Amino acid sequence: MAQGAVGRTRYQVLFVIALAVLVTGFLSVAAVRHGFFDLRVYYGALHHWVRADGEIYDWLMPDSKYGFTYPPFAALVMLPMAYLSWPAAMVISVTLTVLASALVIWWLVGPVARRAGWPRWFALAVAFCLAAAFEPMRETVNFGQVNMLMLFLVAADLLWLAAPATPWGRRLPQRYRRFAGVGIGLATAIKLTPGIFIVYLLVTRRWLAAAVASGTAAAATLVAAAVAPDASREFWTTALWDTDRVGSLSFISNQSWQGVVARLDPDHPSRLLWLVLVAATVAVWVWRVRATAAVGDEATGFALTAVVQGLVSPVTWVHHLVWLIPALILLVDNAYAAPAGSRRRRGLLGFAIFAYLILISRLVWIWQSRFDGLLGFLGSNFYVWISLALLLVLPVRGPGQLAEAGGVAEFGQPERRPSPRPLHFIGRPLTIGD
Repeated sequence: MAQGAVGRTRYQVLFVIALAVLVTGFLSVAAVRHGFFDLRVYYGALHHWVRADGEIYDWLMPDSKYGFTYPPFAALVMLPMAYLSWPAAMVISVTLTVLASALVIWWLVGPVARRAGWPRWFALAVAFCLAAAFEPMRETVNFGQVNMLMLFLVAADLLWLAAPATPWGRRLPQRYRRFAGVGIGLATAIKLTPGIFIVYLLVTRRWLAAAVASGTAAAATLVAAAVAPDASREFWTTALWDTDRVGSLSFISNQSWQGVVARLDPDHPSRLLWLVLVAATVAVWVWRVRATAAVGDEATGFALTAVVQGLVSPVTWVHHLVWLIPALILLVDNAYAAPAGSRRRRGLLGFAIFAYLILISRLVWIWQSRFDGLLGFLGSNFYVWISLALLLVLPVRGPGQLAEAGGVAEFGQPERRPSPRPLHFIGRPLTIGD
């Protein structure tokens, strides 16, 4: 047995090395070098604000219309950057993104590893290599974006503080678990869009966590207003509403419903059509996350909310789609929960592989210059269709699957009984044996 285990470990190590070499070769060809453009914007704006005594929202990147677009609290969090050299800022940006990504993936791949019979380190290494090739992740790193740090803050609340055990197998003491919501609040104060997770807490009736998240976001915003009153006044009254600062809504990288609508008529996008699409999407999301809450499937509720955030946000650049990573991992988990060789396993794995391949391909960029006609409409919005499909088909795991996966409990609330009514998965009852 020991020799067999050593042999398996050797093959797993060789597989990871081969995969890492393959991904490195792929990145050398496919990765677009953006020269840490967004990080340069943060860096320049903070230097202008702190070192040149200027207004942070007045600064624009030379030869562009891009400036600092985040709330003032984000500027306070990034303040140390004003005292760092540019090489140090780049190293810290990449390091934090790698660490945040590794932790989020570590929390999510545990059930996959158990179902597949893999060591957790092997599942993490494979998932991390695949994530490195993911176009949104490539863009996040090459732009110097903060997406994975926001995802980490939210995941820390929903997958760690709310989980029955830490990644190291020990349950957090209750005195720590009552702070669930702080990460969501901080992420909201930094970038606003994670505020949809506060709505998620309200929809799923986690009143205490919603109050903690809202209070944290409000407190952080008030601290920023006290420290930087001029910047806060300018952001909330002017910069927040200046859509020219974020670029054209019809730009191919905007893979949200607003981007779809804008590409239909770039000069006069229909606000009514966008609102109808958003309302319908939110209605489906509410129905689905309430089903997750009924059985305590926190990870799926988190993943569905991450998906819907991209669909309903006015601007969802391709690099924002790192928020799809939890849904893709959960698709694989659900596939391995199904019987080997079953149509359900093949279907879920097939869709996960298809979605992943599309999302590493830069497919939508084929229509960067022209997106008219039926083919242009379908192709230029392909990442939106992937997000919509994830919202609709990501299964809600039943109590049996959650027990096998070491499922998560709700925020500091008593364990709920499963709903007596069957949950539905695309028009048919979803049973534990599926």
